[in-house]
Amino acid sequence: MEPRLFTSESVTEGHPDKVADQICDAVLDAILEKDPPARVACECVVKTGLCLVTGEISTECYVEIPEIVRDTIRSIGYTRAKFGFDGNTCSVLTAIEDQSPDIAMGVDASAEARSGRHSVADITGAGDQGMMFGFACDETPVLMPMPIYLAHRLSKRLAHVRKAGILPYLRPDGKTQVTVEYAGGKPRRVDAVVVSAQHSPDVPLEQIKEDVVREVVRPAVPEGLLDDRTRYFVNPTGRFVIGGPQGDSGLSGRKIIVDTYGGYARHGGGSFSGKDPTKVDRTGSYAVRYVAKNIVAAGLASRCEVQIAYVIGVARPVSLMLDTFGTGVVPDDEIAKAVGKLFDFRPQAVIERFDLRRPIYRQVACYGHFGREDLDLPWEKTDMADELRGLCGR
Repeated sequence: MEPRLFTSESVTEGHPDKVADQICDAVLDAILEKDPPARVACECVVKTGLCLVTGEISTECYVEIPEIVRDTIRSIGYTRAKFGFDGNTCSVLTAIEDQSPDIAMGVDASAEARSGRHSVADITGAGDQGMMFGFACDETPVLMPMPIYLAHRLSKRLAHVRKAGILPYLRPDGKTQVTVEYAGGKPRRVDAVVVSAQHSPDVPLEQIKEDVVREVVRPAVPEGLLDDRTRYFVNPTGRFVIGGPQGDSGLSGRKIIVDTYGGYARHGGGSFSGKDPTKVDRTGSYAVRYVAKNIVAAGLASRCEVQIAYVIGVARPVSLMLDTFGTGVVPDDEIAKAVGKLFDFRPQAVIERFDLRRPIYRQVACYGHFGREDLDLPWEKTDMADELRGLCGR
């Protein structure tokens, strides 16, 4: 069988779209800290000298959104006008209204609750319709696909060497990309690495290339995956001085593949950042990642994808699909039966299981919501693996 190549990308916290995502989740966290039941659907646009925060927010508390925005931008590293964006001086505009009462009525009391036949977990209806996918595989220690796992490691390392002063000429914007060669369905080597790093104008390209390979690529990518055929592309246009919101407008919710599985698994289309946990784009995605990861951790499959679908205002999902792509040690329908017995996918049940009405979201607004070994995320735990294995007779 001919080797195949698969590529995924990541971006740093200074990428304009990720600046917008982090602002949205910083606003969400600030509100949840004071008012856990609040309804938040926050969006953001950033461009040179401008941040526009929009959306629908219903809350009993007050937060100073302009100051949250400025603190977030400064923490990323945009503190000087010469970087093309400055948290101290940019204009912050807001256009925010309450959540639509037509939506709120279905979230406050689900169709099951309105019918009079419900349990406590039935009360909260899904905040929207849609389908979400969760995925896990045994290619990496955190049960994520190898290409996105490595791309995120590169992006985090790129930010670290900038903030730690190891490469002081770097600026906040950056992108990474990794191409992995597979043989027999398993990752064998890294075929290509791309790193685009914003930098000050007085540093020659050859120095940037040498420094990035030495200080970013080699510490981030396991040595055994790099060989003499691996190709390195560092700032392939030759110059990356103008970046961030000056070089490209940023919009929240535009990096959904970076946020999830790097294109290795399917995606329902919904974004995460700025959404409170009644929004099933976020909550449903966390729930099915948890299920898929526990299935793989249990040794029931080496690869698993789970799809769930909801109807707005209805608590119980309308469908659940599970696929192990022929890697299951028992039939998929047996695994699905075990999943149905162990996991409750109603929004309120997921919120309670993961304790989602708390300010934990800014930390996952960059470098992925899944496979984060650097964070203690409830949907990344594998605490149901033994029970799944037992129900499947393994």
